Amino acid sequence: MGAGIDTDTGADSPAMANDYEAIVIGGGPGGYVAAIRLGQLGVKTLCVEKEYMGGVCLNWGCIPSKALIAAANLANKVRNAGHMGITVKDLEVDVAKMQEWKQGIVKKLTSGVTSLVKGNGGTIVMGSATITGPNSVEVSDADGKKETHTASKGIIVATGAQMIQIPGFEPDGEVVITAREAVSLQHAPESMVLIGGGVIGLELGMVYQKLGTKITVVELLDQLLPGTDPDLVRVVRKHLEKGGAEVHLKTKATALDRTGGRAKLTIETDGKAQRVEAEKVLVAVGFKPNSAGIGLEGLGVKLDERGHIVVDEQMRTNVPSIFGIGDVSGMPYLAHKASKEGEIAAEVIAGHKSARDYRGMPAAIFTDPEIATVGMTEAEAKAQGKKIKIGKFPFAASGRAMAMSETDGFVKVIIDEADHQLLGVAIVGPDASDLISETALALEMCAFAEDVALTVHPHPTLSESIMEAFKHSVGEAIHIMNR
Repeated sequence: MGAGIDTDTGADSPAMANDYEAIVIGGGPGGYVAAIRLGQLGVKTLCVEKEYMGGVCLNWGCIPSKALIAAANLANKVRNAGHMGITVKDLEVDVAKMQEWKQGIVKKLTSGVTSLVKGNGGTIVMGSATITGPNSVEVSDADGKKETHTASKGIIVATGAQMIQIPGFEPDGEVVITAREAVSLQHAPESMVLIGGGVIGLELGMVYQKLGTKITVVELLDQLLPGTDPDLVRVVRKHLEKGGAEVHLKTKATALDRTGGRAKLTIETDGKAQRVEAEKVLVAVGFKPNSAGIGLEGLGVKLDERGHIVVDEQMRTNVPSIFGIGDVSGMPYLAHKASKEGEIAAEVIAGHKSARDYRGMPAAIFTDPEIATVGMTEAEAKAQGKKIKIGKFPFAASGRAMAMSETDGFVKVIIDEADHQLLGVAIVGPDASDLISETALALEMCAFAEDVALTVHPHPTLSESIMEAFKHSVGEAIHIMNR
């Protein structure tokens, strides 16, 4: 070819191939969102994921568990619809087929995430990452081959968290399982012990309870769903026990015999021991951050006493080029928190003014019924010395809830007594996870009780219960008596 012909294909030269402006370690709901946002902002980005794009949330956490919850709820509703004039004889649930359907959802979402990262100009490399300098990362692939990549503008650590193991109750994937195995069981076990009465244990436990499994809950603390408003927890516990579950509070699992393909546990309450036998034991006692062994210590990145990366409002660590987002950077462990933090870190790296400035982080628990919260709890508001007023509206007074045959639970709003500004909202009942978003917006907008109370809500809907609860807080509720 003649010397005047341009043969440049646009590909990086070998010397430039591993040079990026940003590197994201972890492809979960924090990492992949950060990579997408970086790409949108024109930042050359590498995303390193060691197992599956989508992380825990898409592969064996949020999404698969909610698919199973929806299927189990549907089966349970049909089975108990006789009072509505609907009778189904010989209802059968094919758990293996349910799992196949669930896995199809997971595959669609994870492939979609991969396409979005690449479609926005990002590069994905599968492997384990170690930070070797303020602007460099070494990636080891499955064959042990190592390659160094550089990031001129910043490195985002989005490595998530891992399940805590209890000595003597280590999972074997068969008798003793974690959430990872629990979302993929091919049949509903005859019985299951939940060690841990928190979110994961109760969400998955209630799935299998509705599929016919006898559930026993062993919780070390004095209530289920520790840290959640006891008013809300009481409604869920009532459902759990109505379904035949045994609940042991202030109880510790002290020993396990897993011979014969079954679990024989010793549990202790107030110094008294008893034996519990089950086909499966689900260990769900919490998570710890994945911050060890990735090079943070060598760079002097500060960690808190639990191993979380310490970050500022821009998600930046004490090493200016290193950022931490999601579970690895602190509680609460929520996928949407990780996503928001991923956006913030990406925007900061791209040179935009961005910071973590939200007034409330909504949370949802997909038990039966659902729980959702945002802002301060009643106890937190009182602990801060605030004089508050409570507005409460029960779903038992909602025509829409009656029509759905889901009347357990209520909406509770907490407002400042002095000026009626919204402080927090707690919901337990049907579609709580969706209803909370309106109140999260109200909190962010610094709304007062009257702002929501005077907003016309369509009838008949569950969202009317939000309006009525706000009206109740100022003594103007229509469909229940005011105090």
